[in-house]
Amino acid sequence: MSTVGRVEGLAWHKSSFSGGNGNSCVEVAALADGERLVRDTKAQGRGPILRFPEGEWAAFVGGVNAGEFDLAE
Repeated sequence: MSTVGRVEGLAWHKSSFSGGNGNSCVEVAALADGERLVRDTKAQGRGPILRFPEGEWAAFVGGVNAGEFDLAE
């Protein structure tokens, strides 16, 4: 993971599970090389943007789908 500077012209996507006000989430943008950028919805244009290589992103999504990050009740 690394941070990047300002980026323009990307299609950012927010989870459909985002809070009702639309600002309780992160947004993800895909780059042509398979990397993903992630930013905080509340800090668009002001906060850091994180860059994840394709393999790291795939491992994260696999973990989410496998329930590795589910909170214990």
